[in-house]
Amino acid sequence: MANAGQKPRIVVLGAGLGGTIAAFEIKEAVGNKADVTVVNKGDTFHFVPSNPWVAVKWRTREAIEVNLTKIFQRKGIEFFTCGAKAIHPKDNKITLSTDMELIYDYLVIATGPELAFDEIEGFGPEHFTQSVCHVDHALAASDVFEAFAKDPKPIVVGAVQGASCFGPAYEFALILDTELRKRKVRDKVPMTFVTSEPYVGHLGLDGVGDTKGLLESELRQRHIKWITNARVEKVEAGLMYVEEVNEDGSTKGHHQLPFGFSMMLPAFRGVEAVRGHEGLTNPRGFILVDKHQRNPTYPNIFALGVCVAIAPTGKTPVPVGVPKTGFMIESMVTAIAHNFKLILAGKAPTHEATWNAICLADFGDGGVAFFAQPQIPPRNINWSASGKWVHLAKVGFEKYFIGKVKSGQSEPFYEKLALDLIGAHKIKP
Repeated sequence: MANAGQKPRIVVLGAGLGGTIAAFEIKEAVGNKADVTVVNKGDTFHFVPSNPWVAVKWRTREAIEVNLTKIFQRKGIEFFTCGAKAIHPKDNKITLSTDMELIYDYLVIATGPELAFDEIEGFGPEHFTQSVCHVDHALAASDVFEAFAKDPKPIVVGAVQGASCFGPAYEFALILDTELRKRKVRDKVPMTFVTSEPYVGHLGLDGVGDTKGLLESELRQRHIKWITNARVEKVEAGLMYVEEVNEDGSTKGHHQLPFGFSMMLPAFRGVEAVRGHEGLTNPRGFILVDKHQRNPTYPNIFALGVCVAIAPTGKTPVPVGVPKTGFMIESMVTAIAHNFKLILAGKAPTHEATWNAICLADFGDGGVAFFAQPQIPPRNINWSASGKWVHLAKVGFEKYFIGKVKSGQSEPFYEKLALDLIGAHKIKP
């Protein structure tokens, strides 16, 4: 911990969508009262929501990347790019991958998830299915798709048991449909959407507005069949084995789905560096937090984003997790930054994130948008809509968010003003 006369050190672990913005916003909130350090594996920010576009070559890697070194330097934020090997919450320190030990006074965990491809035989980019969870995966998928388009066969897209991020699965299925139609080969490609959700449009949220109707309509119009309550048993080269489950959990039937191209989203778990600490994580390695984003056992540890433990909205026949959407993550960031301001003034944290969700799911030539306030039901606002405007909005948001990272800003005044006008607040009154 900081010695007398020294500034406390706040370490942000992870520099993804949540961690990067958290570093900016925390630094702005604490000013010169604390030092802010970021630890990340690599020096680059990737705009993950654009990965489905990368996988069909609508975007290049360079278009969605930002080098953070000079940006953090300009903001007065210390930056380690070697990544973390382990955290030691009882000793307030982190072991970096170089074996250097980093002491912290406060830790903000924003690591994102580890992708649990190994939980299903033959699953994942190292085996027989593709992924859009990481830009490296999306680039690999784009090469596989290019070869596939020259020799069209069936496609299987979706999300496996335990998955919690369903939006990109719907996005990618419909982006593939759009791209195949552009190439005049859609008529040669039977498509099946396979998901652990109890119904199309559940999204891990028990639906938002009429996402069930909107997404079923999109799949139906585009001649994409679907299987819900699905458990992927194993994957072989060109063949997926799927168990379909009844509402009571009993087996409804088995499917053997041939494919020439498949992208299935995996279940998540906490990263290795944070897993296995009693009182800090749940059995899947996600960080336990209270209403102030603070861990109850280690009150100097906060967490935000996909690495946070959130209980499912209800029991489902096949395990389904809860997504952490971009705006929800930003609300966690703002609550933590405001709470640090109080803590450094000798006060108890009082700010709570709203966990509101604003989501734009792009389909290449249209899309679905929804606004849930809060994300977990019951809700004060429960709205969804579709149209070509969603695609344009997603493109605009991509450019805006990447520009925000390049400028080292968390929330420009005009963004806050616009969100206030529609009632999308980040912290509770």
